[in-house]
Amino acid sequence: MTARLRRMASFAALLTAAVAVAGLIEGVAIAAEPLAKTLFGAQKLPALAAPQSIGFYSSGCFAGGVGIAPDGPHWQVMRQSRNRRWGHPRLIELIEALSQKAAKDGWNGLLIGDISQPRGGPMTTGHASHQVGLDADIWLMAMPAGRFSDAERENVSAVSMLKKGALTVDERKWTPQHATLLRDAASFPEVERIFVHPGIKKKLCDTVTGDRSWLGKIRPYWGHDSHFHLRIGCQPGSPGCKPQAPVGRGDGCDKSLDWWFTDEPWRPATGPQKPRPRDVMTMASLPKECRAVLAAPAPESAAAATMALPPQGAIGAAPPAQASAFAPVPVGKVPLPTPRPTN
Repeated sequence: MTARLRRMASFAALLTAAVAVAGLIEGVAIAAEPLAKTLFGAQKLPALAAPQSIGFYSSGCFAGGVGIAPDGPHWQVMRQSRNRRWGHPRLIELIEALSQKAAKDGWNGLLIGDISQPRGGPMTTGHASHQVGLDADIWLMAMPAGRFSDAERENVSAVSMLKKGALTVDERKWTPQHATLLRDAASFPEVERIFVHPGIKKKLCDTVTGDRSWLGKIRPYWGHDSHFHLRIGCQPGSPGCKPQAPVGRGDGCDKSLDWWFTDEPWRPATGPQKPRPRDVMTMASLPKECRAVLAAPAPESAAAATMALPPQGAIGAAPPAQASAFAPVPVGKVPLPTPRPTN
């Protein structure tokens, strides 16, 4: 080997070693960074900023969120200790409007499960989505006439709509009012998807008559036998929000639904199990604007960031006023995430 070749080989070896060391350092730095779920789970109040969702439903955050009141005319928030009653203002408005519409159609009141953490982001437990303030879980069980106590809200279990050990609906539990509730939820233009258990989707496919166009929004998915998951699309003022692909045309009562009633979707996973994304996700995995969301100031209290209750009978009226903490303020008084999200 000539001297020149030896020098080239030596340089290549040094370069390879440098790259390896740099990768090791970077890996150690990433490993040393706190998990995103820890950082977002520690936030007790939303980010005081213009409302916007940043990133995708399962990888993002949101600013300017508001809380739904723990008690409303036609709803109760369950599992209050989780502090997951926060969302984009339009989602909270929509839930309140749905509660009124459902009450008018005979549903006794919504039991509201998880919406999002105050600033979104990955949750410490549970969901992979619900990160950008555009998802909400609503129980398939009506609010009792006497309302639940705070203790009952923590301990009462949602009721599965399925026959025990089966994939189909238990006719003793399912009522026409369940179908009406889902139809009412799907009637809002902002709602893009409603996730339910495949057995519930099949029940709707087999029984809904007349206008079936809304069934296309009802999407079968694992779980969701005791609640439905309502998802709205990216809202104006959120250029950094990543939309989900449209659901397409049709009612979804086709071969794609038949697949859920084969063995394939229910086979146990084999081989080494990958960790859940939330258990390895650091801030480096989220849009960079989420760091600014974490650092943003908070409103003075949870009450100040809770949306005002809508007036009785205000279905279809103008959206209710937002909480005072989110009223217009002089430019420069409320810091926005920097840099601003871009398309």
